[in-house]
Amino acid sequence: MLAALLIMCADAITADVTVVGLFPGKAVVVINGASPRTISVGQKQPEGVTLISTASASAVLDIEGKRHTLDLGEHFAAPAVGANGRANNTLTLAADTVGQFWTLGQINGKTVRFLVDTGATSVALPASAAQAMGIDYTKGQRGFAATAGGVVPTYRVSLDTVTLGAITLYRIEATVFESGLDVALLGMSFLNRVEMKRDGAQMTLTKRF
Repeated sequence: MLAALLIMCADAITADVTVVGLFPGKAVVVINGASPRTISVGQKQPEGVTLISTASASAVLDIEGKRHTLDLGEHFAAPAVGANGRANNTLTLAADTVGQFWTLGQINGKTVRFLVDTGATSVALPASAAQAMGIDYTKGQRGFAATAGGVVPTYRVSLDTVTLGAITLYRIEATVFESGLDVALLGMSFLNRVEMKRDGAQMTLTKRF
């Protein structure tokens, strides 16, 4: 029984990492909720986190054998694994300095950086991003939307998959903007299908089963 408990505990070990500061060759990170620490490129932490490189707004880290690019203020949470060996399919995000939540994800297997926007009725994409992902949005349902730059053409499409961390959802409605949108928005067509919990500067998304 003791051996089984040890195995269960080992399986449950994960590293939660938040990048809170960036300098040339160094990053300030919070690991598993502990106090912030400054680590240098190539320096491995006891939790299995190694800083690979830094840029002006992001850091590349090896987290338990896998490389992840985290923007300043972004949080990585490895999927927790229960006693049955199944992932809990949760993702925790940290707010940036102005209270916004950003995260890297994938649309149809292509990487995209999302801004979480509960005010958007669907996932929203600039036309340039849709084109880069090979989405032929012009075959979608045409419409119009009001933006800061005026009324612009839009196209409603269906995305095969949208993935955030361990969460993958299928057939997600999206709106492609020909102009007037500079970033990809993670809107309610995705968020309505997960449980959202806000705790101060953190937001946790959990896949509904």
